[in-house]
Amino acid sequence: MNDNNMDSDQVQQTDGMTLEESTSGPNQRITRYQILTLISMASVNFSSMICYSILGPFFPNEAMKKGASQTVIGLIFGCYALCNLMGSLVLGKYIVQIGAKVMLISGLFVSSGCTILFGLLDRVPEGATFITLCFIVRSVDAVGFSAAMTSSFAISAKVFPNNIATVLGSLEIFTGLGMILGPPIGGWLYQSFGYEVPFIALGCFLFLMVPFNMYILPSFAADPTKDSFFRLFTHLKIVLICFAIFTLSSGLGLLDATLSIYAIDKFDLSPGYVGLLLLGLSLPYCLASPLLGIVSDRFPSTRPWLMVLGGLSTATGFWFLGPVPILQIQSQLWLLVFMLVVIGFSLGMIAIPTFPEILNCAYENGFEEGLSTLGLVSGLFGAVWSIGMFCGPTLGGFTTQQLSFEWAASVQGGLAFLAAFFLGIYFICKGTQQTRAPQIERKRPSDERTRLLS
Repeated sequence: MNDNNMDSDQVQQTDGMTLEESTSGPNQRITRYQILTLISMASVNFSSMICYSILGPFFPNEAMKKGASQTVIGLIFGCYALCNLMGSLVLGKYIVQIGAKVMLISGLFVSSGCTILFGLLDRVPEGATFITLCFIVRSVDAVGFSAAMTSSFAISAKVFPNNIATVLGSLEIFTGLGMILGPPIGGWLYQSFGYEVPFIALGCFLFLMVPFNMYILPSFAADPTKDSFFRLFTHLKIVLICFAIFTLSSGLGLLDATLSIYAIDKFDLSPGYVGLLLLGLSLPYCLASPLLGIVSDRFPSTRPWLMVLGGLSTATGFWFLGPVPILQIQSQLWLLVFMLVVIGFSLGMIAIPTFPEILNCAYENGFEEGLSTLGLVSGLFGAVWSIGMFCGPTLGGFTTQQLSFEWAASVQGGLAFLAAFFLGIYFICKGTQQTRAPQIERKRPSDERTRLLS
């Protein structure tokens, strides 16, 4: 059979077993089916993240003009994550029944509409009305976002079962591009045209992704599973990795809700320059993710220590972001930018290995290989990420209001250090057990011979 016919057959196949067989070889040439999937997932990651990230440079100040306090602004960011949490759990469990393609396209459509509606909120009265509508629109938007991202993770892992970290790392280029372009584009559009234009323009862009993905993304079919999220949480390794994911997303949530106000007050920066400042966080993450994905797939044994080292580096970055008040170090713009670079690179070291490590742990403990388990792992990842995105801005916003941004960043650094510490202890103990196991096995034959001779 020639290559063209093979590609055509693979695009038409939707059965889970057939797809896994078509991608089982580690050296298999990439197929048309996989190329279409990569294009689709890249468009989802980019469009979703650019619409999410445009709020950072100007929304906190705009919300304060409408009567929202720092704590309420943190809650507006946090409610997005809370609804994302609930959406990820439900949609991850029922991804097979709903259909991965239907879930992804529906999520994009809902997110596009909510992004446009959010841009019209400056026309409503200030105070309780504005705040209430912010909560409602952001909550619905979060459900759409969770649908798109949960199905995106599951589909990517389904189509590339042997190169999950490499593919996810490559897709994080487009996630990073969305994070990179969102703040400066949002800040520039806000300064040039006002509050409404950034949301309407990017909401329309997100809407264009709906027919695009309807056309190029193949359908998927699989059988539902009897496994549950609770069974995933019965394994200590998964619990500790989830804690690391929590510290990752809570740190980003903290920066989303507080960094722009801190930079404007401390260094007298405009919203446009705050958008450029956030490049220090997103650009290193974007550039490092593909490399970290390749290393993670080619050398799976490095994944645990990438997460540990990433946690320690993240902790250091947050401690010197303020810096920690007890160090008596003067806050300077160059130090802030440098620590954002450190945090951005370190977050990639944590984020890229986590998904394949949770998935491998699930398979090793009897979970069925297929879309159902991928949906559970994707939903778990999204849910834990959302918990962090809720706690980061809400608790961080409260700490910033009651104490200072420096103390909020210090607490976040402490959480990252705890995650790295617990993971390090676990992997050291696990490695010690694996080292002793072969010695026990080698002793058994001699013990048996001794018994027989006696």
